[in-house]
Amino acid sequence: PLFAGMNGSAIENFSCVIYNVSLMNCTWQAGRDAPGDTQYFLYWKNSKDDNEMECELYIKGENGRNTGCRFKNVRIQDDEAYFLVNGSSNGSVIQFYDEYIQLYNI
Repeated sequence: PLFAGMNGSAIENFSCVIYNVSLMNCTWQAGRDAPGDTQYFLYWKNSKDDNEMECELYIKGENGRNTGCRFKNVRIQDDEAYFLVNGSSNGSVIQFYDEYIQLYNI
């Protein structure tokens, strides 16, 4: 199947906000059916040529679960950025979430 993993385990309400020109916060909520031990990891690409980079500074919610990321020194390009959040859990396969976002629209 195209979307392998447990239904309802992917993150929800993903959004990003840019402030002070070069700082970006992205936040999300755990999937409503995600197991309690699910941990999420954010990867992103600023342009088609960049390598995918993992978030360097996670925002943690209850249970130490990652619920967001703080970025510094974000370059605004007329390009879209690609965001991917995948998850891991001991007992289940977690669905990933991905989205292309026009950074200048944020």
